Order: sequence, then C-alpha cells, then structure tokens
Amino acid sequence: MTSSGSADDVRALIADEPRLSGDKPAAFGGLQRLCRAATRSLPAMGVGVIVMSESGEPTTVASSGPDCEALEELQFTLGEGPCLDAYVLRRPVLTPDLGKAARTRWLGYGPAAQDQGVQAVFAFPLQVGAARLGAMDVYRTTPGALSFASLSRALSFADVAVKSLLDAHGPGEREGEGVPGLDDALESRLELYQAQGMVMVQLGVGLAEAMSRLRAYAYAQDRRVSDVAVDIVTRRLTFESDGK
Repeated sequence: MTSSGSADDVRALIADEPRLSGDKPAAFGGLQRLCRAATRSLPAMGVGVIVMSESGEPTTVASSGPDCEALEELQFTLGEGPCLDAYVLRRPVLTPDLGKAARTRWLGYGPAAQDQGVQAVFAFPLQVGAARLGAMDVYRTTPGALSFASLSRALSFADVAVKSLLDAHGPGEREGEGVPGLDDALESRLELYQAQGMVMVQLGVGLAEAMSRLRAYAYAQDRRVSDVAVDIVTRRLTFESDGK
C-alpha cells in the first residue's frame, strides 16, 4: 500500500499496473487499470467507475473485475445505491457500515450487496466545476471507516479518473465523443429506454411503474437490467399484465 495519496503517485501506480488481454482499448483500458491499482493500493475488495448519460442513466465503464462490475450493476438494477447518491449529491457518500445503511437508507441495495460480501462502500463523484461525469465506488469486505491516508488516496484516484475522462473527450468535442467505446456503453441505456416504453404499453402502466417492473424482473432472475432490456427490445421477452 503506497504511503502517499498524491496524483503523481497514483498515476505511477496505474502506469505500473499490468495490461490484461481482456482490457478495453484506450481510455477505458486506462480506467480498468486505475480500478485494479486502486484496489491494490486501498483496503478494498474492488473498485468501479460509472459514467452518467445526459438523462442520468448510469453505465459501468470500468471495474477491477467481474465481481465488482456485478456490484455496480446491482445499483442500476435496484435503482439505488452509493454511486447514484454521490452523483446526485455532488459529494462523497461514505458508508463504513453497510449493515446499518441496509436498515435505514438502501433497503434493497444494502442487503443485496451484503449477500455479495460487501460490508462497507465509499462512493466519490467524478466532477469538475459544474460538470458531472459519474462516480467511483470503493468496496470493502469488512466494516470500518477509511483512514485519512486511504481517503486522501481514494480522492486522488477519483481526480485522476476525472482527468482521464476529460483528456479523452478533448477540447471542442461533443459529450460522448473522443472516448472509444463510450457510445457503445451508453447505447445499452437507449435500449433500456426503448424496453421501458414497450413494457409500459404491454402492461398499460406509467413509465415509472414500467421501469420498476423491469428492474424487479431482472433482480428476481439474477440478470442485468441491460440484458433484460435487450430481450424485450428483440421481443424474446414480453411482459403480460396481471389480468392476462
């Protein structure tokens, strides 16, 4: 564990992180290495990075591994969790005892994350000025607050993640351009909107209820919301109203 939390030290840790054959290209690959480096450097079981579309729909763009990516997706499936709160509130959401939060704050996400071995989670908004890009989550298997040194280091990792995303965008480019794979990542959110509309028509309910039904189905089937949305859009899955 590095003794310093400076941005230069964090960049050095990321540069030393080995590239894996399954890493994504360019900016996303760098963010994957950032997540793995942060996991090694912090007292963490995993680290994930999400970005938000203009309409506020989250997409996991990098994680330290499949287990962590599943934890990120769990928040989207249930529609609640620390990264969503950190993005909305524009400040870190520090949860040293997820068991307590499960009883008072995230009645769905808390117990579900605990079932995956998470006992503490710390979410940091990725933002600069008024611009919000997403959030970074740090997961732990044991309860307890981050030390001052670990908190400082986590904030430095979040700052480097923001800089990586901004550098990838480049000056004068429209949002979503310049980050290889970002359009593909956000395309799944467009499919989710389309699926939401189809479920609304199939069940004769409002948009909010349609999304709740879609998320409930995904959670009950232990699937990602995005995968269920694809099945709905391609008509491999149809929701039937209770009266049918």
